[in-house]
Amino acid sequence: MACSKLLVRIGVLSLFVLGVVASGFAGAQNFPTKVVTLIVPNPPGGSIDIQGRLYANKLQELWSQPVIVEYKAGGGTLMGMDFTAKAAPDGYTICLAATPLVILPALQPKMPYDTVKDLSGVTLTATSSILIASSPMLPANNIAELIAFAKKNPGKLTYGTPGIGSSMHLAGELLKSMAGIDMLHVPFKGGAQAYPELMAGRIDLQFDPVFGLYRYVKAGKMKGIAVTSAKPDPSAPGIQTVAETLPGFSALSINGVVVPSATPRDIVRRLNADFRRVLQMPDVTKSLAELGLDPVVNSPEEFDAMIRAEIDRWTKVAKASGIKFE
Repeated sequence: MACSKLLVRIGVLSLFVLGVVASGFAGAQNFPTKVVTLIVPNPPGGSIDIQGRLYANKLQELWSQPVIVEYKAGGGTLMGMDFTAKAAPDGYTICLAATPLVILPALQPKMPYDTVKDLSGVTLTATSSILIASSPMLPANNIAELIAFAKKNPGKLTYGTPGIGSSMHLAGELLKSMAGIDMLHVPFKGGAQAYPELMAGRIDLQFDPVFGLYRYVKAGKMKGIAVTSAKPDPSAPGIQTVAETLPGFSALSINGVVVPSATPRDIVRRLNADFRRVLQMPDVTKSLAELGLDPVVNSPEEFDAMIRAEIDRWTKVAKASGIKFE
């Protein structure tokens, strides 16, 4: 009798587990059944906004459900990330993320959310290289010559970036640390503001995305010193990588998608699969290339691991350089 009761209980438990699994699978298969909100943590008009509207249109076509772009700008994407971290974890609030996702935790001692605990990665969507360009008057023509010049002239070189705490700023500090050189950081309110200063020789170097700087290098108004990606960038032909002189050096601007951490994994995987479909569309690839972005897709687990590793890396760089977020 006891044995038969145990078997009945096991059978009931098995049916319950199967029901939960089947329910979850059905939920992912039917997702979404209502409006999805895509958070853009930047002001309208920039690269993240362009990507957001592009993805929203494509996902709306795939899902036959409205996808609304909602702007939550402020704090260098912090406001949008915070809103997402505290949203209902049901897959109906997704957020575009950029490099500040992994830089803010390195610079902000107190944040309203925990990036690792409160957000989950869906997928990386794109990366872009940073180009180190120099004034035409600087004697150095490549990264090895730049490092040699900097060592002979400690503290005399200046480098411009779009601002304190930007990925370009941290790339510059990483170069200083790995090469053992001293350079003075000159922050601007946006990369484009530094271009005339570089071309006139009022600053020596600039770190900015390839798509912004390379056209001036091609026109002979600046010199291309190196790209910060681990491999040569096809959009900057003929320019070597920093890693060719400093093995292991790599600094990329990243873009991706995150959701609240408690979002069911089957929904996260569904989102990953659908973003993968979007990013393989030829017109999407073309649009991203025009922004200087290289489409990249990985698994949710791989993106989460990347987020943790990048936070750890930039935290070490920030501590070593004494960077303070403003």
